[in-house]
Amino acid sequence: MTKTAAIAKQDNDFLGHPRGLVICFFTEMWERFSYYGMRALLIFYLTQHFLFSDQSAAGIYAAYISLVYITPVLGGIVADRYLGPVKAVILGAILLVAGHAGMAIEGAAAIEIVTANGIEVQRDSFFLQTFYLSLALIIMGVGFLKANISTLVGSMYERRDPRRDSAFTLFYMGINLGAFFGAIICGFLLQYGGFNWGFGAAGIGMLSGLVVFIKGHHLFGEAGKPKRPEILKEKIIAGINREQMIYLLTLVGVLVCWQLMQQRALVGGLVGASLVVMTLITIVYAFTKCDPLDRDRLLVCLFLMSYQIIFWSLFEQTGSSLNLMTDRNIDRVVFGYELPAAIFQSVNAFFIITLAPLFNLLWIYLAKKGWEASTPLKFSMALIQLGLGFLFLVYGASQATDPTQVALIWLVLLFLMHTTGELCISPVGLSMTTKLSVPSIVGMMMGCWFLASAAGNYVSGTIAAMTGSDTVGGEVTDPAAALAAYMDVYETAGWYSIGAGLFAILLVPFLKHFMHGIK
Repeated sequence: MTKTAAIAKQDNDFLGHPRGLVICFFTEMWERFSYYGMRALLIFYLTQHFLFSDQSAAGIYAAYISLVYITPVLGGIVADRYLGPVKAVILGAILLVAGHAGMAIEGAAAIEIVTANGIEVQRDSFFLQTFYLSLALIIMGVGFLKANISTLVGSMYERRDPRRDSAFTLFYMGINLGAFFGAIICGFLLQYGGFNWGFGAAGIGMLSGLVVFIKGHHLFGEAGKPKRPEILKEKIIAGINREQMIYLLTLVGVLVCWQLMQQRALVGGLVGASLVVMTLITIVYAFTKCDPLDRDRLLVCLFLMSYQIIFWSLFEQTGSSLNLMTDRNIDRVVFGYELPAAIFQSVNAFFIITLAPLFNLLWIYLAKKGWEASTPLKFSMALIQLGLGFLFLVYGASQATDPTQVALIWLVLLFLMHTTGELCISPVGLSMTTKLSVPSIVGMMMGCWFLASAAGNYVSGTIAAMTGSDTVGGEVTDPAAALAAYMDVYETAGWYSIGAGLFAILLVPFLKHFMHGIK
């Protein structure tokens, strides 16, 4: 029996899965509580506290979420070669706690001053730098935690274990349970306590995740440990061993991210260059280190990752332009009470929590019948559903009697369609990466998966900037013009996504052939 099989067979008391899945579930739940709780507030923090324009705020937001998805490439490689996934997750969690603690230091709000040259914004430079540094700590923390917690999930199952997709769907449910409560709790704390209360709650959530993982990491056994622990003790320079050097270089990485957040034009180049380099490395590895079957599977895995660029460039409007549109142009009055815009970031997570178990049962049922859709087909359907969500919102805006306000139901329908699309690409993609990758580089390939997400997230900032409106003091000056700008962009996005999905369907038979029996 292999090491992986041994882990998979022990303690199968969590809905038919190993107990280690429980630890991954709750660790990632708390990490996502902190991440999405903070993210729900971020665009408002930029536009209302620091008084950045919509375009500048979209650029900062895109740079941040792009770097969040670049760093898992490094985190995956370091874990594969040196630290092992358990130490990498603990390191990431510590950085995240520090970053969210820094975000809770709110500082003085920016002010607009009328000068001879127009309106100038004055911001407290110390607190602005603290803000950028906090984002840098979160970026590096996610890099070490996100890829490796997913790797730990995959390590508990054989490549052809039929429970694998089910495990990742349950894991994805934990992610969104955290996202659901994070957006609601942090959103209401923003409404009644201010930004520091909302960001502080996110930090407490991450601390909870760290405690859960430290208490349960022993359940992963050898799969969580470094492959070659002896090399971590080797002295590198000035009496510093390799493990200590990794931690020092991590702090250097924080400083680099701190600077990149202030030089956002460089982020796009970094994303593009990283994507090209990792693609070339994977291709070279596939042709020089793999047998023909693994080579074909690895190349299909790499190709399917490109779908993410389209998907996330549009889906990630949720936290930026859609978040602002919800605040400005959605009728949020329910039973006479106007709900905070930030809490609607929880709607996507709510649908995932309710629908993920159904998708989990659906994949298992279809697999037993031999009818389960292949991964390429699921990805194609994700793009089509994403586009339909935008078109529902555009239709709702066309039916509005008030040219500045759209009924809440159309926003909810958008989130519903985006959620069903997400369930066809995100958890399935995590599972696909662990199935189609060669085991020795699965951490690096998981990093590549997140790198493709980074590219989509960066593009999302460009799209969000197209929806920007004129503001004064963080408030839009012409709500009707703002709504028209949003709908023009979203209509184009909807048709583009549907077209890409239909084209992807045509490629399904070709891709299935080169997956050699793995769905």
